[in-house]
Amino acid sequence: MDIAFFLKVFAALFAIMSPVANLPVFLALTSDRDAAGQRAVALTATFGLIAGSVIVFFGGEAILALFGISIDGFRLAGGLLILLIALSMLHGGESSAQAGTDEEKEHHRTRDNPGIYPLTVPMLLGPGSISTIIIFREQARGAAQEIALVAALAAMVAVFAATFFAAPMLSRILSRTAISIMSRLMGMILAAIAMEMMVASLKTLLPGLA
Repeated sequence: MDIAFFLKVFAALFAIMSPVANLPVFLALTSDRDAAGQRAVALTATFGLIAGSVIVFFGGEAILALFGISIDGFRLAGGLLILLIALSMLHGGESSAQAGTDEEKEHHRTRDNPGIYPLTVPMLLGPGSISTIIIFREQARGAAQEIALVAALAAMVAVFAATFFAAPMLSRILSRTAISIMSRLMGMILAAIAMEMMVASLKTLLPGLA
């Protein structure tokens, strides 16, 4: 397994999905449930994330081909989107592409089981994370990097499962300040990864810049 590629993919997914930043969201959406109800939502979100990741991993490039979109064009658009999400994180806000608009957030509160919507889609598997998976899937070269990509996705699912199942305990340990600091650090990492994606695609689309 390519450890360097694993760490790069995991860092990108961790930054954009941000389990620490999504912890308060999970607690808010399950505040009216007992411990068993919270575990049920966590289990639903975990299976939803697994299913969604598998669909994007195997079907992402086919969907692009169906619409006649080149991977470099998609990587440029995806990099720009990820950069906007990163800038929102650096400014202490949240991107509507991931968290939804105010009207969508109000609708979220009325869901009987928010495990699939809005937790899995669009908060965990939103446009930014979907773009990241598709782009790294295309970048993977050889068995070592493909194994690293799968391992990074599996590790990310495991992190979210552990975070959501341990949410009540973590909410007592992590302060709002710690969550804010973590979000900004992840925003910096995400911005750097987004710039790499955009530069790589521009070099291919506009070879005169290389």
